[in-house]
Amino acid sequence: MSTAPTAPTVPPLTPAGSAAADRLGSGASIAVLRTEARLFLREPAVLFWLIAFPSLLLTVLGLIPSLREASEALGGRRGIDVYVPVAVLLSILVAGAQTMPGVLTGYRERGILRRLSTTPASPRSLLTAQIVLHGAGILLSVLLAVAVGRLAFGVALPRQPVGYAVAVVLTVLAGLALGATVSALSRTAKVAQTIGTVIFFPMMFTAGVYAPVQAMPQLLRDIVGLTPLGASAQALDQAASGHWPDWSHLGVTGLWAALLIGAAVRWFRWE
Repeated sequence: MSTAPTAPTVPPLTPAGSAAADRLGSGASIAVLRTEARLFLREPAVLFWLIAFPSLLLTVLGLIPSLREASEALGGRRGIDVYVPVAVLLSILVAGAQTMPGVLTGYRERGILRRLSTTPASPRSLLTAQIVLHGAGILLSVLLAVAVGRLAFGVALPRQPVGYAVAVVLTVLAGLALGATVSALSRTAKVAQTIGTVIFFPMMFTAGVYAPVQAMPQLLRDIVGLTPLGASAQALDQAASGHWPDWSHLGVTGLWAALLIGAAVRWFRWE
């Protein structure tokens, strides 16, 4: 009577072998981050729209005399005062709807993510690198917008810095999760660009680019407050004025971040 061949026994991974594999994966991830950073810095269009454009728009708006005068509709504040948080949100929107989806979808379309899966640098290393780089770009853009507002137009620094930082962090999470979700739903970089453009302009409205959220009628403000950038715009405005942001605004932004992260994890494919 013949018997089935015995499967070869695979020795368990020893602690030394596990540590070596971890070091190899960590080194590969750092190499991917360095490479992506070099490529990131070689994209002047991305650097302009992500980092410079929000502050440039803020500067143009600040040169309009009427926006440097107190307005009753804004509670005695100037238009330029409320546009600094808008510039902050604009950098997050550019990253989530424009730059990040095109990069990730392009890598997947060209098979780069699939090839990475056969190396110590997994596709997650590339995704992590993009999140880190876009997060750093957003941070630089935020600091630049706040500095331009303060130095060029005398806009006060946020009087509730902790609440301001919490609102920014939640919005960055939502924005980058949006970028990953758009990438997950797009088969090609061209489709990602189209989807990103379709959602970019309505989200500019909810962020208050066309008209400050604070100057909108109450009903419209309530509707806009159900969107991630609309809620964040009101949270940032409250923190800039010295108040802790309403938990409802932080909750809406955080809920959108959680939903978008879940959608990205559920639908994102490496190939």
